[in-house]
Amino acid sequence: MTLNTASHSSTTDRGARVALIYALVAERLSTYYEHDQWLTEAQGASLCADWLSRSKRSLPLADRKHLSALSDQLARQIAESLSREAGLYTAHEMMESLDPNHDSDIGRSLMVECQRFLDSDVAADASTKQTCSVSPMRQA
Repeated sequence: MTLNTASHSSTTDRGARVALIYALVAERLSTYYEHDQWLTEAQGASLCADWLSRSKRSLPLADRKHLSALSDQLARQIAESLSREAGLYTAHEMMESLDPNHDSDIGRSLMVECQRFLDSDVAADASTKQTCSVSPMRQA
């Protein structure tokens, strides 16, 4: 996945992806608890495009869909682990913490979880690529 900007680094790319996952998880949880519906992968990818365009950045559709899918997995895991009241509070805290002036322990801990989630996905992807690139042994 490559984040297209005028100048970027892998650290910035990773940070942007983590932030996108976090924001998507917040949106997904908020929508789920307010309307009892989950955003689709396409809706999440569209939100990513909107957010990225504000900072004159972009990601290919496949990458945005992938981040959307990751955020969906994490949001559902969070929702499954919380009561409705705790989930409402968590969603609210996450949405509030999208404002950089809002300090939230919940927001910080969930941002770390988003980092862990992305890193485990990247590691799994690398492992899959390595396994797929190994040629099967030929039998004589």
